[in-house]
Amino acid sequence: MSVMQIPGHDHQRPREVALEEIRALMGDCQLCPLGATRTNLVFGVGNPHARVMFVGEGPGRNEDLQGEPFVGAAGKKLDSLLACAGLTRDEIYIANVIKCRPPSNRNPKSEEITACSPFLREQIRSIWPDVIVCLGNFASQFVLHTDAGVTTLRGRLHQAGHFVVAPTFHPAACIYHSDWQPLLEEDLRMVGRWLEEHPAEGPAQ
Repeated sequence: MSVMQIPGHDHQRPREVALEEIRALMGDCQLCPLGATRTNLVFGVGNPHARVMFVGEGPGRNEDLQGEPFVGAAGKKLDSLLACAGLTRDEIYIANVIKCRPPSNRNPKSEEITACSPFLREQIRSIWPDVIVCLGNFASQFVLHTDAGVTTLRGRLHQAGHFVVAPTFHPAACIYHSDWQPLLEEDLRMVGRWLEEHPAEGPAQ
């Protein structure tokens, strides 16, 4: 496992802020221009005490319409792959780097990520997962504070303070690049092995 000490990620859990408080703080967020073009803000969904948190790039069309992450084709793909890690959807938490859909599903701009990223940081602090699975370049680069691409980062676990970080391909990318799916499955099995080797401490939440 490669060890990366990331500024801002320490081992001691900070004061916990409930996810509901973070969402309330966002309100009708207009911190970047995406607030004016979205249908719904897509905050995140899942187990607030999850050991594994999945972080994607941003909402797509279906997510924007429903206000929930990973409900379209990429979400169905992810659901089918979770078993590789021995996980189910109700055991994990899912969020995105940005909470509003970029027009035409374009890549998020740096200023949009800068405006939105404090909310993801607070979500991570609230959930305090053991493992963060980063889906795609934007999530991997944000969490690991790197310019390296996911093809370089994947295939091994990284340590970022308290968090074990597993960069891998975004499920949506595997729909169009079928040769990437076995690599995504391999990365999720790696996460599953880590969870088996490091059982949760204390009673299950």
